[in-house]
Amino acid sequence: MAVVGAGPRGTSTLERLESELRRTQNYSRKITVVVFDVHDPGAGHVWSTAQSRHFLMNTPAGFPTVAPERTHAEDPGLSFDQWRALGGDGAALSSVEAEELAAMERGSYPPRALYGRYLRHVFEAAVSALRSHEAVVEVRIERAEVTALHRGDADYLLYAHPVAAGHPHPKRSGEQFSLHAHAVVLAVGHVPAHLNPAQKAMALAASEAGLTYQGPNVPGDVAWDKIPAGETVLVRGLGLNFFDAMAALTVGRGGQFNEVNGGPGRALEYWPSGREPRIVAASRRGTPYRAKSCIEEFIPASVTLRYLDAELIIQKIAEARVLNPGATARFDAHVWPLLHRDVLLAYYSFAARRHPARFNVEPEQFVKSLTEVLDAEHQAGSQVWLQSARQLVEKYAPEMGFLDVPLLGRPFDQNGFSSMSDYQVAVKEYLEYDAISSHEGEKNPLKMAIATLNAGRMVVKDMIAEGLISDESRLGEVQGWFEPLVEGLASGPPVQRIEELAALARANIVEFIGPDPEFAIDAPTGMFTVSSPWVDAPACTGRTLVEAMMPANRVLQTASPLLRQLIDDGLAAAFTMHNDQGEPIPGQGLDVKGEPYRMVDGRGVPHRAIFVLGLQLSSVQWGTAIAAQAGAALDGAARTLGDAQNAARELLRLSQV
Repeated sequence: MAVVGAGPRGTSTLERLESELRRTQNYSRKITVVVFDVHDPGAGHVWSTAQSRHFLMNTPAGFPTVAPERTHAEDPGLSFDQWRALGGDGAALSSVEAEELAAMERGSYPPRALYGRYLRHVFEAAVSALRSHEAVVEVRIERAEVTALHRGDADYLLYAHPVAAGHPHPKRSGEQFSLHAHAVVLAVGHVPAHLNPAQKAMALAASEAGLTYQGPNVPGDVAWDKIPAGETVLVRGLGLNFFDAMAALTVGRGGQFNEVNGGPGRALEYWPSGREPRIVAASRRGTPYRAKSCIEEFIPASVTLRYLDAELIIQKIAEARVLNPGATARFDAHVWPLLHRDVLLAYYSFAARRHPARFNVEPEQFVKSLTEVLDAEHQAGSQVWLQSARQLVEKYAPEMGFLDVPLLGRPFDQNGFSSMSDYQVAVKEYLEYDAISSHEGEKNPLKMAIATLNAGRMVVKDMIAEGLISDESRLGEVQGWFEPLVEGLASGPPVQRIEELAALARANIVEFIGPDPEFAIDAPTGMFTVSSPWVDAPACTGRTLVEAMMPANRVLQTASPLLRQLIDDGLAAAFTMHNDQGEPIPGQGLDVKGEPYRMVDGRGVPHRAIFVLGLQLSSVQWGTAIAAQAGAALDGAARTLGDAQNAARELLRLSQV
């Protein structure tokens, strides 16, 4: 068995394989497992233990795992939080790692390098347990890049190049070798991607003008030290990668954040080292992702979904399929109206407890009346209930105002600013309010409305994986507007990052460009420029532009030699989706069939024994980068573990045929 990729998904495969071997016991044939990765096994690329300690996770320690929570002492796997509670579970930690672990709580946001150390520990434990099993002849770890895979009569032939250890770009260091494998698991994770046409054009123009263009990349791979101190660097994107760029260019250069008695939103001040560049940040919404709430749980227990009932939707789809076998749900018509109800009910229910004086009637009576409106037996997609809810708020809670949920993703939509300084003031106020809201935790109505939206996202994620939402709805609705909305609201950084960004803005280290930024290269000056149509100010200029985003997760855009060879040779293909006109559109991920996910070749025929895990499943799953949730069901929020378990079971079944 060949496992290509030894990051989180490859590690889960080995851990589930060991669990299945131990559970079933009797195997008549012997097994050899060969694991390939150019990076450190377990941590892989993104979670490298060599990256900056300033790069933080955006989920609290209690959430992620690459194995089911440990319930028996002999289990090699355990969740990250269990590993934390056990002080590293016997791992030989460095002094820095031990210090970080000792200071960490369930609600802490650890350095990504520390999570990488956890991954390495689980990988090593799983490999050790596999090697002790009587059915396993060998577990071999090859520090090598698999560049090609060919189909034989009864097996597969893999070609690989050894690499020298190194971060971030291991170099090939030996002659190509081959391996015959009866089964292959592709768990390659984040792979390099070619620039899209607009990025290619910008990169070419920048090269001709002698400017520095940094395309999308894993933050740990970027040469941040090459950005000159004192100069202006334009950063496109205010998502999670932006905060890594911000940290690398400030505290990563010797600056310091110091606590001051300013309260939430003004808790820090920044002391520069003098080696920072001036950071000019821009994104479509004009503001960064909102911060996570200061709570331990990924989704707090106080958040419930009263209306978004996946089982009820499934039942209605089943009824429709009696007459139309291909019936599916549409997000805008059948899902969003229910989730929208839940978000509004959460907002006003928490507001009734937090701000009772803002209601013209008894808050409990208002919530009861609102619930009656939301309960009304209208068709799911009807807007009648929404109008009734708006009228109820206008009459009895005008001070609260009606929560326009879609508008939360674009807080300055259609707002013009007469100067750059006016816009800076607006964004700083926005950051300070966001920090205050996060520190209030479950007391804050807006943050709990967002938490409800996030809970609904997990339901939508499951529905897409089960094939219950149509392609056209997913393309035009889920990915068209819902995904950007929920990502910007619920997938943000820990509040520490927002406090730091506010401090940097007050120190004039970071400046913001307004919504819908327009980037270009000015021919007369030979400089990058950026401006916003919503801010009346001259364009900002700089000699460096950084795309603060990961490489595109699209298999047709891949720069991975292996994935490119598989597609070019017809051994793999992009998944085909259909838009609202019924036209075929290539999806982001590989075409796969069934569960476990067998890779499908260019003729539409599934391979007998090639299985795909992780990011390359993005066409049949949504949110594939989200880690498994500790303690969750393997067919739910821990689906990545379920995928690994399904593959492990089939690998063992095939090994006995």
